[in-house]
Amino acid sequence: MTRVGKGFVFRASNAGPLDALLVFAIVAAAVVSAFPLVWMILSSFKTPAESMQVPPVWIPATPTFDAYGEVASVINAGRSFWNSAVIATTTTLGILVTSLMAGYAFAKYRFKGRDLLFAAVIATMFLPPIVTLIPLYRLVGTMGLNASLAGVIVPNLANAFGIFLMRQFIAGVPDDLIDAARVDGASELRIVFAVVAPAVAPAIAALTLFAFVYHWNTYLWPLTVLQGNTDNYPIVLSLSRLLSYNRGAMNTGLVMAGAAMAVLPPLTMFVLLQRFFVDSIVSSGVKG
Repeated sequence: MTRVGKGFVFRASNAGPLDALLVFAIVAAAVVSAFPLVWMILSSFKTPAESMQVPPVWIPATPTFDAYGEVASVINAGRSFWNSAVIATTTTLGILVTSLMAGYAFAKYRFKGRDLLFAAVIATMFLPPIVTLIPLYRLVGTMGLNASLAGVIVPNLANAFGIFLMRQFIAGVPDDLIDAARVDGASELRIVFAVVAPAVAPAIAALTLFAFVYHWNTYLWPLTVLQGNTDNYPIVLSLSRLLSYNRGAMNTGLVMAGAAMAVLPPLTMFVLLQRFFVDSIVSSGVKG
């Protein structure tokens, strides 16, 4: 196993038993992780007869796109995707802005009670979401945001993990760089978004990925807030209607087609940000 840049190149001539075992373990883990996704996609192209066949059919004999067309007849797929996009995108942008600003304050400002306040923010990460469900629901009701997309979005515009992540990375930004920007007359907001943000771009990309995927797939909070207002349902809630539509496994392909459509945006986001995500992990490991 020879190191090249940030990665490793496997050389068969110099490989020992442990190297071969490591490669086998990596391949096996990749296969196991990808299996549900591959099965879902293949099943979405099966006919109802193939979906019910025992033993299971792995590869459809006559692939069909009928299930994808039928999804729109069962749920309002276009509106559901739009709702999910609004929720995930707006929430992610809010988390990025608040995390950058709060992380900058915790990392570069010196004020009384800073460490205690930061510890209190970190402590909220250990609260199970179910514990905060009722207080947040009452807060949204007081604000008059029940059954609306705003009610789903507003309580999630700040995130303790995002603040922690930004604080850790911004702490590594040289103070001289920030002082030079101040000497040039830059405001604090300009320093945050024009000087600090580019310096912690890998961390921003990682936080974007985490936040977008989480809020695209979140289920319990939208279900609680929207109160049966199906017009505002995100795609994850709409998929539950496909499950109830699936009688006796006759429409398994329909369910799998809907799930495949729902997983496409976060999967695309991961592909686009994968390089930055890996860089953020490498950077955090180097800094220790």
